[in-house]
Amino acid sequence: MGFGRTYEEFEVGAVYKHWPGKTVTEYDDHLFCLLTMNHHPLHLDANYAARTTDFGRNVVVGNYVYSLVLGMSVPDVSGKAIANLEVESLRHVAPTFHGDTIYAETTVLDKKPSSSKPDRGVVTVESRGYNQDGILVCVFRRRVMVPTEEYVGARGGEQSGRPVPKA
Repeated sequence: MGFGRTYEEFEVGAVYKHWPGKTVTEYDDHLFCLLTMNHHPLHLDANYAARTTDFGRNVVVGNYVYSLVLGMSVPDVSGKAIANLEVESLRHVAPTFHGDTIYAETTVLDKKPSSSKPDRGVVTVESRGYNQDGILVCVFRRRVMVPTEEYVGARGGEQSGRPVPKA
């Protein structure tokens, strides 16, 4: 399999276990907070988190955990995507802390041919992120428009945008 899948390669019920996992560092969390302008002290201020929260320590910002799981799924799910159509649901089930390692897997829930274009289809998947202890931390469902094999072939094949090196 290449990077991502065509519509024909998806099978309802299939589970893709994404590899490798990612250990979340304090730097990762702080950088994501700064990039997204989320300056809540729960994520950035160890003293605040220790004295005023139920966890007694900083919690990794949830959108970073979601972004990790989404990114981990790209090679298996949306690497060939034409469009990410919708995130149907997103739940943060348990906190993630600095030093936790996130692993992810995705289940194919449904697939339908496009109603408007015959060279693509819509796949519905559920992705789940777990920590190193197997605790579910994040789960979301999304719909992705993916090409058919016909679409890929008509546009130059598997790596159509890749230049050919000169001898």
